[in-house]
Amino acid sequence: MLERFVERIDFTSYEDFKENFKLKIPENFNFGFDVVDVYAEEEPDREALIWCDDDGNERHFTFADVKDRSNRAANMFKSLGIKKGDTVLMMLRQRPEVWFVMVGLHKLGAIVIPATFQLMAHDIIYRCNAADVKMIVCADDPQIVQHVNTAKPECKMLQYVSVLGEAPEGWRSLSEDLDAASPDFPRPQGDEATHNDDPMLIYFSSGTTGEPKMILHDFLLPLGHIVTAKYWQQVYDGCRHLTQADSGWAKFAWGKIYGQWICGAVIVTYDTQRFNPQRMLEIMEKLRLNSFCGPSTIYRYLIQEDLTKYDFSSIKHCSMAGEPLNPEVYYKWQEATGLEIREGFGQSEGSVLFANFPWIDVRPGSTGMPTPLYDIDIVDENGESCEDGIVGTIVIKNTDKQHPTGLFREYFRNPEAMAEQWPAGTYSTGDTAWRDPEGYYWFVGRNDDVIKCSGYRIGPFEVESALMTHPAVLECAVTAVPDPMRGQIVKATVVLTKKFTPSPQLIKELQNHVKHATAPYKYPRVVEFVEELPKTTSGKIMRGAIRKADLMKYAQQR
Repeated sequence: MLERFVERIDFTSYEDFKENFKLKIPENFNFGFDVVDVYAEEEPDREALIWCDDDGNERHFTFADVKDRSNRAANMFKSLGIKKGDTVLMMLRQRPEVWFVMVGLHKLGAIVIPATFQLMAHDIIYRCNAADVKMIVCADDPQIVQHVNTAKPECKMLQYVSVLGEAPEGWRSLSEDLDAASPDFPRPQGDEATHNDDPMLIYFSSGTTGEPKMILHDFLLPLGHIVTAKYWQQVYDGCRHLTQADSGWAKFAWGKIYGQWICGAVIVTYDTQRFNPQRMLEIMEKLRLNSFCGPSTIYRYLIQEDLTKYDFSSIKHCSMAGEPLNPEVYYKWQEATGLEIREGFGQSEGSVLFANFPWIDVRPGSTGMPTPLYDIDIVDENGESCEDGIVGTIVIKNTDKQHPTGLFREYFRNPEAMAEQWPAGTYSTGDTAWRDPEGYYWFVGRNDDVIKCSGYRIGPFEVESALMTHPAVLECAVTAVPDPMRGQIVKATVVLTKKFTPSPQLIKELQNHVKHATAPYKYPRVVEFVEELPKTTSGKIMRGAIRKADLMKYAQQR
């Protein structure tokens, strides 16, 4: 399959890869027909998906199964009046129907809006009205059903709500509708056919500053994720790969459907109610994973377990993205398992931007080197390229000459955001980093996260990495708090490991530890102990939420 979409698969070095990797872009590519159905026709018994849950249930699906169920989904949506260009909101957690619904909507040409199961009623209302959502499909989860019921009256374009299993009053049963639909769905022709630049998928950004933006992707997004899957996560034909991600996250597109199936991998999904590190390790061992990808949060919890109890011999590759990986976590995982963690970096707006690709040696803490798909640079406030060692904003240049495959089309219905972040052919990611003389890139943080203290610019990650080398620290988040003399000072919000308890003595110990582990001016003048850190559903620490709470405290004190 892979050779149908790339001019060349194997490379001798990173330089060879960067210079010579090229995609073969088919005319009117559609992932449902050109990947899923091709597998189903040529190798109908090829395993596509392994699903398991907290209760020990396990189900296996072939590509023939996925074709059958996705065709039924396409016919079901079509029978309800959903057509090309219409929007459907999906809150299916990690049920197998996620794959059937997404592929079915791709075949139909409708726009899928993946959403986390943690949305509240007001979140659902905002998304439905912003994107003119006509239908919601959701998991058999009482909390989701309750929030959708509350939201329904205020969703202006909403026509149908559908749930797995038995349908409450006013709802449709997704399970029954899929069973009743025809398994035959011919590829649409004429005006109903999809084209490469047609809208396929919308992600809502996290919305830490203002309302979430709509990130619109076209039908070429799956091809952009070939680099993500093949050359970063290093999946291969028959490889069992698990990326721990809910279907509402952009990480789902990165690790649980597009690039993985194009490369011939078997997707393993753990449909968990709440993350349990012991259960995760049991699944990794039982299902004989070959490749694993998770956010840094998961690795931080896994290394707290007794890893000597588990057999990791089947695993050939580990990767991580979402938040920078502290070197201390990298070394502890490698010591316990013998496995490297190859970090990657990107956004909901595209496929992987930087990664520790196979030909380069991992430098713990570095996010690796740039993908060949994008013309990436680091620029200063004037848009000029930064010298090595200088922190600047990550940008993708020359997008007006040729739109990069895998990069989003636009912030949908938001010309202000487009003018701010994508002027004149250069997309500004809003993330900061620096490059070392050997070409490795080192993530610093969002522009909003950088702390300006007494004229110094301090990246939160470097302070967090220093804190993580102390045995008392399980997780931490470093943010700025206002200070009348210095403008801002460094604050550390810390989750302790089981063996430690909060105390003034421990605060002093952590401060002194940072002074010796990194430049002394970076030490946290304020330390707060908490039970858990606020995170997005994809595991990213919400530093903005911490800053907001601290600003409110500061205002009250004044």
